[in-house]
Amino acid sequence: SSSSGDEALRDKRARILSRGLPKQKPIEGVKQVVVVASGKGGVGKSTTAVNIALALAANDSAKEVGLLDADIYGPSIPKMMNLKGNPELTPKNLMRPLKNYGIACMSMGFLIEETAPVVWRGLMVMSAVEKLLRQVDWGELDYLVIDMPPGTGDVQLSVSQNIPIAGAVIVSTPQDVALLDAHRGAEMFRKVHVPVLGLVQNMSVFQCPKCKHETHIFGTDGVKDLAKTLGLDILGDVPLHINIRETCDSGQPVVISQPQSDAAKAYHKIAMEILRRLPVPPA
Repeated sequence: SSSSGDEALRDKRARILSRGLPKQKPIEGVKQVVVVASGKGGVGKSTTAVNIALALAANDSAKEVGLLDADIYGPSIPKMMNLKGNPELTPKNLMRPLKNYGIACMSMGFLIEETAPVVWRGLMVMSAVEKLLRQVDWGELDYLVIDMPPGTGDVQLSVSQNIPIAGAVIVSTPQDVALLDAHRGAEMFRKVHVPVLGLVQNMSVFQCPKCKHETHIFGTDGVKDLAKTLGLDILGDVPLHINIRETCDSGQPVVISQPQSDAAKAYHKIAMEILRRLPVPPA
């Protein structure tokens, strides 16, 4: 019959299409992966990823947290986490993450000189991403936070299609240009069936340290408006504060060095909101 013929055709088409997609395979020892992304560079994504990872660990000392820097061209996690050196290799030839503040970290920055440019074409970048995903001995992790590069290119697609991701967090400033790219980033994750946990509004307000006057340098409610458009939640609102920049530049992120500050409390709130939205991890 024509209906059975149509069904056979659909099955054949599905098999052909499935050949072109990589099979998702969990990272050994990692229970849940959370990616921190932005459509645009310069919105504080890496700073957010670092402080979220530290806040997740601080929330429950029994949980093990890792941090993977997937930004091949501009790795910044080594400096922010105050880590230097090359990873040791296990007997199975896997790289051992470097550790600070209780967080296991891996980055391209550990494999190249600090100021060396990565002048690579796409295939070499994809090979490096594959190594960072598959050739690292993470031990047993409850959460692996991945700091994604900005944009919606090969790296984002490769990570999303190769490993199961529990959820994505989109970081943006309230600026119109950043919001356009954040919208694209959220839509990309939806297309590859990665649940978007919500948005982080970063650099939302600047308070003058002398007169305490508040200025919305990048606009006011842009991320909140985008969240409504996308049907997503705002996970948190992080101010534009000199302490956040200074502590990351010095390798002492604000969640660790100034745990009672308003900035640290904002990151703790974001971490709690992420945990509330994550699926129950496998036993």
